[in-house]
Amino acid sequence: MYVVPFILSSGKTDTEVRMKRYGIRRSRKREYIKKIRNGLVWSMQIAIVCIIAFVLVWYWGQRVSNIGDSMNPVLHNGDIVLVNRLIYDTSTPKRNDIIVFRPNGNENAHASIKRIVGLPGETIQLQDNAVYINGEKLKEDFQTTEIRDAGIAGEELVLGGDEYFVLGDNRAASEDSREADIGTVKRSEIEGKAWFVMLPTQHFGLIKD
Repeated sequence: MYVVPFILSSGKTDTEVRMKRYGIRRSRKREYIKKIRNGLVWSMQIAIVCIIAFVLVWYWGQRVSNIGDSMNPVLHNGDIVLVNRLIYDTSTPKRNDIIVFRPNGNENAHASIKRIVGLPGETIQLQDNAVYINGEKLKEDFQTTEIRDAGIAGEELVLGGDEYFVLGDNRAASEDSREADIGTVKRSEIEGKAWFVMLPTQHFGLIKD
């Protein structure tokens, strides 16, 4: 039996109209799905950027204000320093590294910035305006001032397996491991390595060990 298609006033059959409406609905659905997919992709991109930014700031962008002149001429009072927190997750602190630490692990204390001169297990002594490591005079190729007070290192001091001895380059005006209330720095107290001066602009640049 042959059924004659119902012809609408528009000149189109009922089947053609239904097919057109179905096509429109499918097209709208595809556009809706595409918008959702694009939105998800955009959200993922934003999330990835945020994660990368967080990692960069956390590991390389922690800012510490240098207080005092103990690290002159490498660092100056008021310099805003960036800290590399990642470096010591993959390596151990080395002699001459300029580190950032909390004295005695006190989280409420202002972060201190000093240079490592003595490593774990070494015997250190300050005498005759020089640093002696295991009885041998340490050769230093950076600028320092006179050691006026040897403090607790006036006698031989044996460092523990996780202890570092730190000094400021401006040794005539530095509170460091020579002071009994600061003493040696434990590995767990080291937050990272000072690597970049952000401010002021006249000091902007990499910190040279």
